[in-house]
Amino acid sequence: MNARHDDLPGAWSGLWLPLVTPLRDSYVDVAAMQALARRYARAGIAGFVLFGSTGEGNLISMKEKFLACDAVRAAAPQLPIVLGVGGVEPLGIYQSIRKLERLQPAGWLVPPPYYLRPAPDGIIWHYQQIAWATRLPIIIYDVARRTGTQLSVELIEHLAAHARCAAVKECDPLALAALNARQKLPTLCGEDALFLQHFLQGGSGAISAAAHVRPDIFMAVMTLARAGHHDVAQTLFAALKPVIRLLYQEPSPGPVKKYLAAAGLIADELRLPMTPASEALGARLAQAVARLPAEREVAGLVSVAG
Repeated sequence: MNARHDDLPGAWSGLWLPLVTPLRDSYVDVAAMQALARRYARAGIAGFVLFGSTGEGNLISMKEKFLACDAVRAAAPQLPIVLGVGGVEPLGIYQSIRKLERLQPAGWLVPPPYYLRPAPDGIIWHYQQIAWATRLPIIIYDVARRTGTQLSVELIEHLAAHARCAAVKECDPLALAALNARQKLPTLCGEDALFLQHFLQGGSGAISAAAHVRPDIFMAVMTLARAGHHDVAQTLFAALKPVIRLLYQEPSPGPVKKYLAAAGLIADELRLPMTPASEALGARLAQAVARLPAEREVAGLVSVAG
């Protein structure tokens, strides 16, 4: 079993990518997954998150998860991997963890129970049950638009103190700002539109699906914001905003996969009931990406600021 990742220096900081799961003819495309892993590892990301909503985790079988995780690890062995596990009741999550822990992930990304909207005591019980099933750290995933439950800052901090939760992926702007101000646990930005604001507030890291598109710009924005070059960071992020908006105009990860397919990196295929993004959106996305500054220009801005 790997050492607890929350005990390592700088854990849960930097840019983490919630990697898509490439599919071709209904099967996981191992070659494409390895190519993506190598591509994003070269961009300097901190690690991968597999099988969250961006990775269509609820639609990927256990056998496929082993295949996909092994592919990523073989392509980018130097980077840690967090696995998404979630569900309505903890027994199913426990069973998944017991199987997936053989993959030796750095930790688990766990949302509160979907749809049920339990009271705080029920949420605490839920996370405690999961914590008893694993020695690995848990990242709370607070995403109310998917679960129906908005976790309070106080509840998140209680889970960090009493349920082995090492960090939180936060999507609400007010909660994100409060967690950054209080600095009780590492806070990862889970809402791409809040990426710059989060790092200007002193946030530790981000899990960004939009970083599939031009990860160099996301890395530059993060680096510049941390270094105090706020004006340059804001200029770069302003260029990203139209791309981010388009990536969420249709159900995710359809638009991200549409972009990657247009770039020749994967097939434009999702697992039903998820369906590909529209061709019209794909065309608008391509136009928005084409207007982004060139990689050499971005690297130059970071170099001069540094």
